[in-house]
Amino acid sequence: MRIDILTVMPQYLKSPLENGIVRIAKEKGLIEIEVHNLHDYGLGRYKQVDDAPFGGGSGMIMKPEPIFACVEKLKQEREYDEVIFLTPDGETLTQRLANECSLKKNLILLCGHYKGVDERVREALVTKEISIGDYVLSGGELPALVLIDSLVRLIPNAMNDSESALLDSFQTGLLDCAHYTRPADFRGMKVPEVLLSGHHEKIREWQVQNAVARTKQRRPDLLPDSLKGEDDAKQ
Repeated sequence: MRIDILTVMPQYLKSPLENGIVRIAKEKGLIEIEVHNLHDYGLGRYKQVDDAPFGGGSGMIMKPEPIFACVEKLKQEREYDEVIFLTPDGETLTQRLANECSLKKNLILLCGHYKGVDERVREALVTKEISIGDYVLSGGELPALVLIDSLVRLIPNAMNDSESALLDSFQTGLLDCAHYTRPADFRGMKVPEVLLSGHHEKIREWQVQNAVARTKQRRPDLLPDSLKGEDDAKQ
């Protein structure tokens, strides 16, 4: 997979892209990530990338020319499956959406900034818009990093334990079950006996039941009707 990130703040992305699972995936040759500074495509002496909005109002708008120039240059080099704009009014990022995007080969991520981007960018270039939540950030760099992390861990062999990603919260539609490690008794707080039994079938049954119980308590909206209590199903 290749990901090209378009941003006005490339330095903001440097450390996260050089650490953790992203670094490992890059070293294994599983992913290629390139950061493009939109100021390199800016206009005039000062490489302008933003301007005041037509119609007045506060804030600045990212100009279309630098974005079009960068995207068109990249598209001359390879085909892209999606041009994704990170924006609060996009489709909410879910595990299903992350799974879908992880199957793509080439992606462009456009990080918004200031008050947003010229609408013509969204109309002519953007193929998908993604939000990481119902709140506003100062730019699209953090959402881009969140999206990248969610995708990279799904790439085969990116994680040492590839099965771990398949058992994470939301992969099955439920939250993950509780997890324990050594010691079995810590300050009187004991690990459930079933997890110490070595009986894999009973352990898996406990994990499923615990995941359902945690989901019912913390995120009942995720439960299908078949797993809700009788009273919940009637509501």
